[in-house]
Amino acid sequence: MSRLELACFTPASALTAQAAGASRIELCTSYAAGGLTPPLSTLQTLKSTPSITIPIFVMIRPRAGDFVYSAPEFAQMRDEVAAFMALETGSGPDGFVFGILTPEDRVDGERCRDLVGLAGGRPCTFHRAIDEVGEFWEGVEAVVGCGFRAVLTSGRGRDAVGGVEVLEELKRRVAGKLEVVVGGGVRRGNVRGLREGVGEGWYHSAAIVGDEEEADEGEARALVEALR
Repeated sequence: MSRLELACFTPASALTAQAAGASRIELCTSYAAGGLTPPLSTLQTLKSTPSITIPIFVMIRPRAGDFVYSAPEFAQMRDEVAAFMALETGSGPDGFVFGILTPEDRVDGERCRDLVGLAGGRPCTFHRAIDEVGEFWEGVEAVVGCGFRAVLTSGRGRDAVGGVEVLEELKRRVAGKLEVVVGGGVRRGNVRGLREGVGEGWYHSAAIVGDEEEADEGEARALVEALR
């Protein structure tokens, strides 16, 4: 069976994720920006909501745009991870999602290892910054070496449908070392085909229909059903 990770930009979307049968929440803010670090208070509220029982991974991203960060921006990312880690037991994140590149479009191993270390053993996913690296396979090996547990990727395609062949090869190459989370335009109309091409595993979608930031429960349920 495959599983759905739902990108949630609002608390209401997190409730939708749980109700629809998603297996994990990626919590962030600002759909228009592609996902930014959410407020601490949002995570605390969701963690204190009895109806939400699935894991919540938190996005760490200080701004929109590229994934090459200045020293102050990286310091902000460190502070954000530390602040989430300082939350009381049961109120903190179950994992983190982030990615940092060098100006040469390589995985910034030093900075990524630093954040993975600050996460204190909680699983970290390297997000779609991997699709921006100059040498994809070199980047994947760097992600493994940094201690990430998973990588979120479209397989370098404009969307996951366009990256099926790379995704299939990626799963073979990193089997036993890194989970592959398939993301990029994943919708009810293409997820079965993606699953047939890529195989069982994690699939990532915001399940947004229209111009709002809210996940559509019908879309989310259809994705979950297609992945069963």
